[in-house]
Formats: sequence, structure tokens, C-alpha cells
Amino acid sequence: MNSDQPLPREVKVIDTASLLRLEERASELSLNQRLDAAWVLDCAAPDGTHYLWPALWNSSSHRPDVPRQLRCKLLITLRGGERVVSLLDVLPDDFTPLPRVSSREEALEVSQSLDRVLSVRDWLLREDGGFLGQL
Repeated sequence: MNSDQPLPREVKVIDTASLLRLEERASELSLNQRLDAAWVLDCAAPDGTHYLWPALWNSSSHRPDVPRQLRCKLLITLRGGERVVSLLDVLPDDFTPLPRVSSREEALEVSQSLDRVLSVRDWLLREDGGFLGQL
């Protein structure tokens, strides 16, 4: 995928192993929007279904060696079944091969969930009584 193209208008569905790989890749590249992979491993449902929704193109002008990324809204299913939202920067070459949602209804459900679930930060504030050291 050429990053000069318009923003992709597709929702991707990923499993926890794929989410961990994407988070680790973002960490290796020091991309701005990512979660700590250890937190994802501890909190994401091992057999959970997670979603990526492209929000904008992102680049770091001070780091020309890092290609432009898709900044995606990330809907994560936690171990207890609750969902939270975060952001994840993903390289286009990592985004393209991911599977798409299977139906328009599934994409609509994801869109609605992204608007109403807690952010990871707010979830941590609620769960940890204000301790955000895990991120």
C-alpha cells in the first residue's frame, strides 16, 4: 500500500497474537501510538477478537527513516469480556494483509463500540485507582 493513497476505509479484525506482533513492531520502531506489549499480554483476552479502524496518516518529520503510518483506533477485548479503545500506529505493509471484518454489520458494531467504550487510560484509572504505571 502506498502511503500517498487515501486513508483505507476498511476495518481489520485481528487476534491477540497479531495484536501483540503489531504492538511489538510499533515499539521496535518507537512509533508514537502504542501500548506496552506486556500490558496487552496481561489484559487482552487470549482468544479475543480485536479491531483496527484507520483514523489518519501519521508521520514523524524528525525521523525520515520511519515510513508514514496509519494511526488506527484500536478496539481491544479484555480478559473479562469488556472492551476498551486505544490508538495504534501501524505501517501500511503490516495493515494491508490483515483480514477485514466479515460484514457491514460487524463494522457498524465496531464503529459504535469505539464511540462508547472506555479508553485504556480511563479503564486503568477505574481499575487501578489512578495508577497508570502499566502503560
